[in-house]
Amino acid sequence: MVAVLGETTGCLALPNLRDKMKHHPEGYRVLQERPRIRLSTLDMGRLRGLPDGTLGREYVRFLEDNKVSPDTRMPPKFVDDEELAYVIQRYREVHDLMHTLLGMPTNMLGEVVVKWFEAVQTGLPMCVLGAVFGPIRLSARKLQVLATELIPWAIRSGRNASFILNVYYEQRWEQPVESLREEIGIFPPPAVRV
Repeated sequence: MVAVLGETTGCLALPNLRDKMKHHPEGYRVLQERPRIRLSTLDMGRLRGLPDGTLGREYVRFLEDNKVSPDTRMPPKFVDDEELAYVIQRYREVHDLMHTLLGMPTNMLGEVVVKWFEAVQTGLPMCVLGAVFGPIRLSARKLQVLATELIPWAIRSGRNASFILNVYYEQRWEQPVESLREEIGIFPPPAVRV
């Protein structure tokens, strides 16, 4: 249902996201080559063998620690334009990379923080709704940490960072996460337990 909501409400945001990709050299290459992040396209053994701290190693660690798979991302069904369908698919497939770059787990608090970052970056209504309504069931303590530390950091990082869909992640597996964060403009995550 979240995927359907993203597609059906993203009609205004998706052309903007595509245009951002078209006007950036690396984003344009991603849009032209249309790489996919799936178990069938990833060399998991190679990524597991990369040094600790590299994007590829930390991404695989994130997948394994959280028992998630990139193959769970549904293909678009309600976006007729082939290029825009790829943009929403790419957004879905880099979501776990956002968790990796932001240092956020897959619990409710971590998901809400990622949604705030993605909402600022993409303007997708689904991200905005997730960011605003996701915290409803959080405890008072978690809400306080979210409101005073995590949301302000996610918003600052989202505004400061270059556009996340303009990164050809598949060609950056060996790059240290810290280096990629710095290059993109994501501030170091706050030292709070989420």
